[in-house]
Amino acid sequence: MQLCRFNDHQFGLVQGDEVIDVTAAIKILPAYRYPLPTYDLLIANLAAICAEVKRIASSESGVTRHALADLKLLSPVANPGKVIAAPVNYLKHLQEARLDKGIHHKNQIDEIQRVGLFLKANSSIEGASAGVTIARPDRRNDHEIELVAVIGKAGRNIPAANALEHVAGYCVGLDMTVRGPEERSMRKSPDGYTVLGPYLTTADEIADVNNLDLVIAVNGEVRQRANTRDLIMNVAALIEFASSFYTLQPGDILMTGTPEGVSQVFPGDRMTVEITGLGCMLVDIHPDQ
Repeated sequence: MQLCRFNDHQFGLVQGDEVIDVTAAIKILPAYRYPLPTYDLLIANLAAICAEVKRIASSESGVTRHALADLKLLSPVANPGKVIAAPVNYLKHLQEARLDKGIHHKNQIDEIQRVGLFLKANSSIEGASAGVTIARPDRRNDHEIELVAVIGKAGRNIPAANALEHVAGYCVGLDMTVRGPEERSMRKSPDGYTVLGPYLTTADEIADVNNLDLVIAVNGEVRQRANTRDLIMNVAALIEFASSFYTLQPGDILMTGTPEGVSQVFPGDRMTVEITGLGCMLVDIHPDQ
């Protein structure tokens, strides 16, 4: 099942080039008062939501359909507790980062097993339709395509052997990056620098998460192309690693790292970001104001 959030926080079931409005499904979510949960309510109740979506979509009347291309697509996860990111998790990207001073800025670039993971600000999350505004035009700003896993079940010290049982689904990620000497968590957290979409594909739809093609083109020119089998630490290993430090919660975002080919983007550019089975995002770099 592929689920999207669109326009004014409406909820939809993606079927090919169409979206069925199933916003009524979220009425089944439990109500909370302050203090609110520190996880995403929809993802925590995804099984019940999917059952309600099926019921609504199969009804014979009152179903509204939209053309997917006409919608403003929001981040498929509204309230993630945290965004966890994996640096240099493809061998060829590790090599290019060490060789290109425009990437490393004299920072030490070590293997992911040594440097660990890092967190991005939740305020950096946007959907594909929002586009990206260059945060620091005085710096190099790069695109980084990434497979994103959305955690569906809470856990701590999760073994890799059953880690994928904790995944609700997957989406395409774009980890925009300001190059410079600061820590990654700062340079990758400007507003709009974590683009998620175009929708959430539930985990049962993906036969082998370790064999997905990733490709990003800028203005039609392919810049990055790889497969998730090239990950140094795959999704299961990353979940084991992350959960050894902190509890994972429903809705947490796990960005799995980017392959080689990262490069600078400029105002007016259009990025086409696609992963096998997860859809394609068209993301515009806003022109200079």
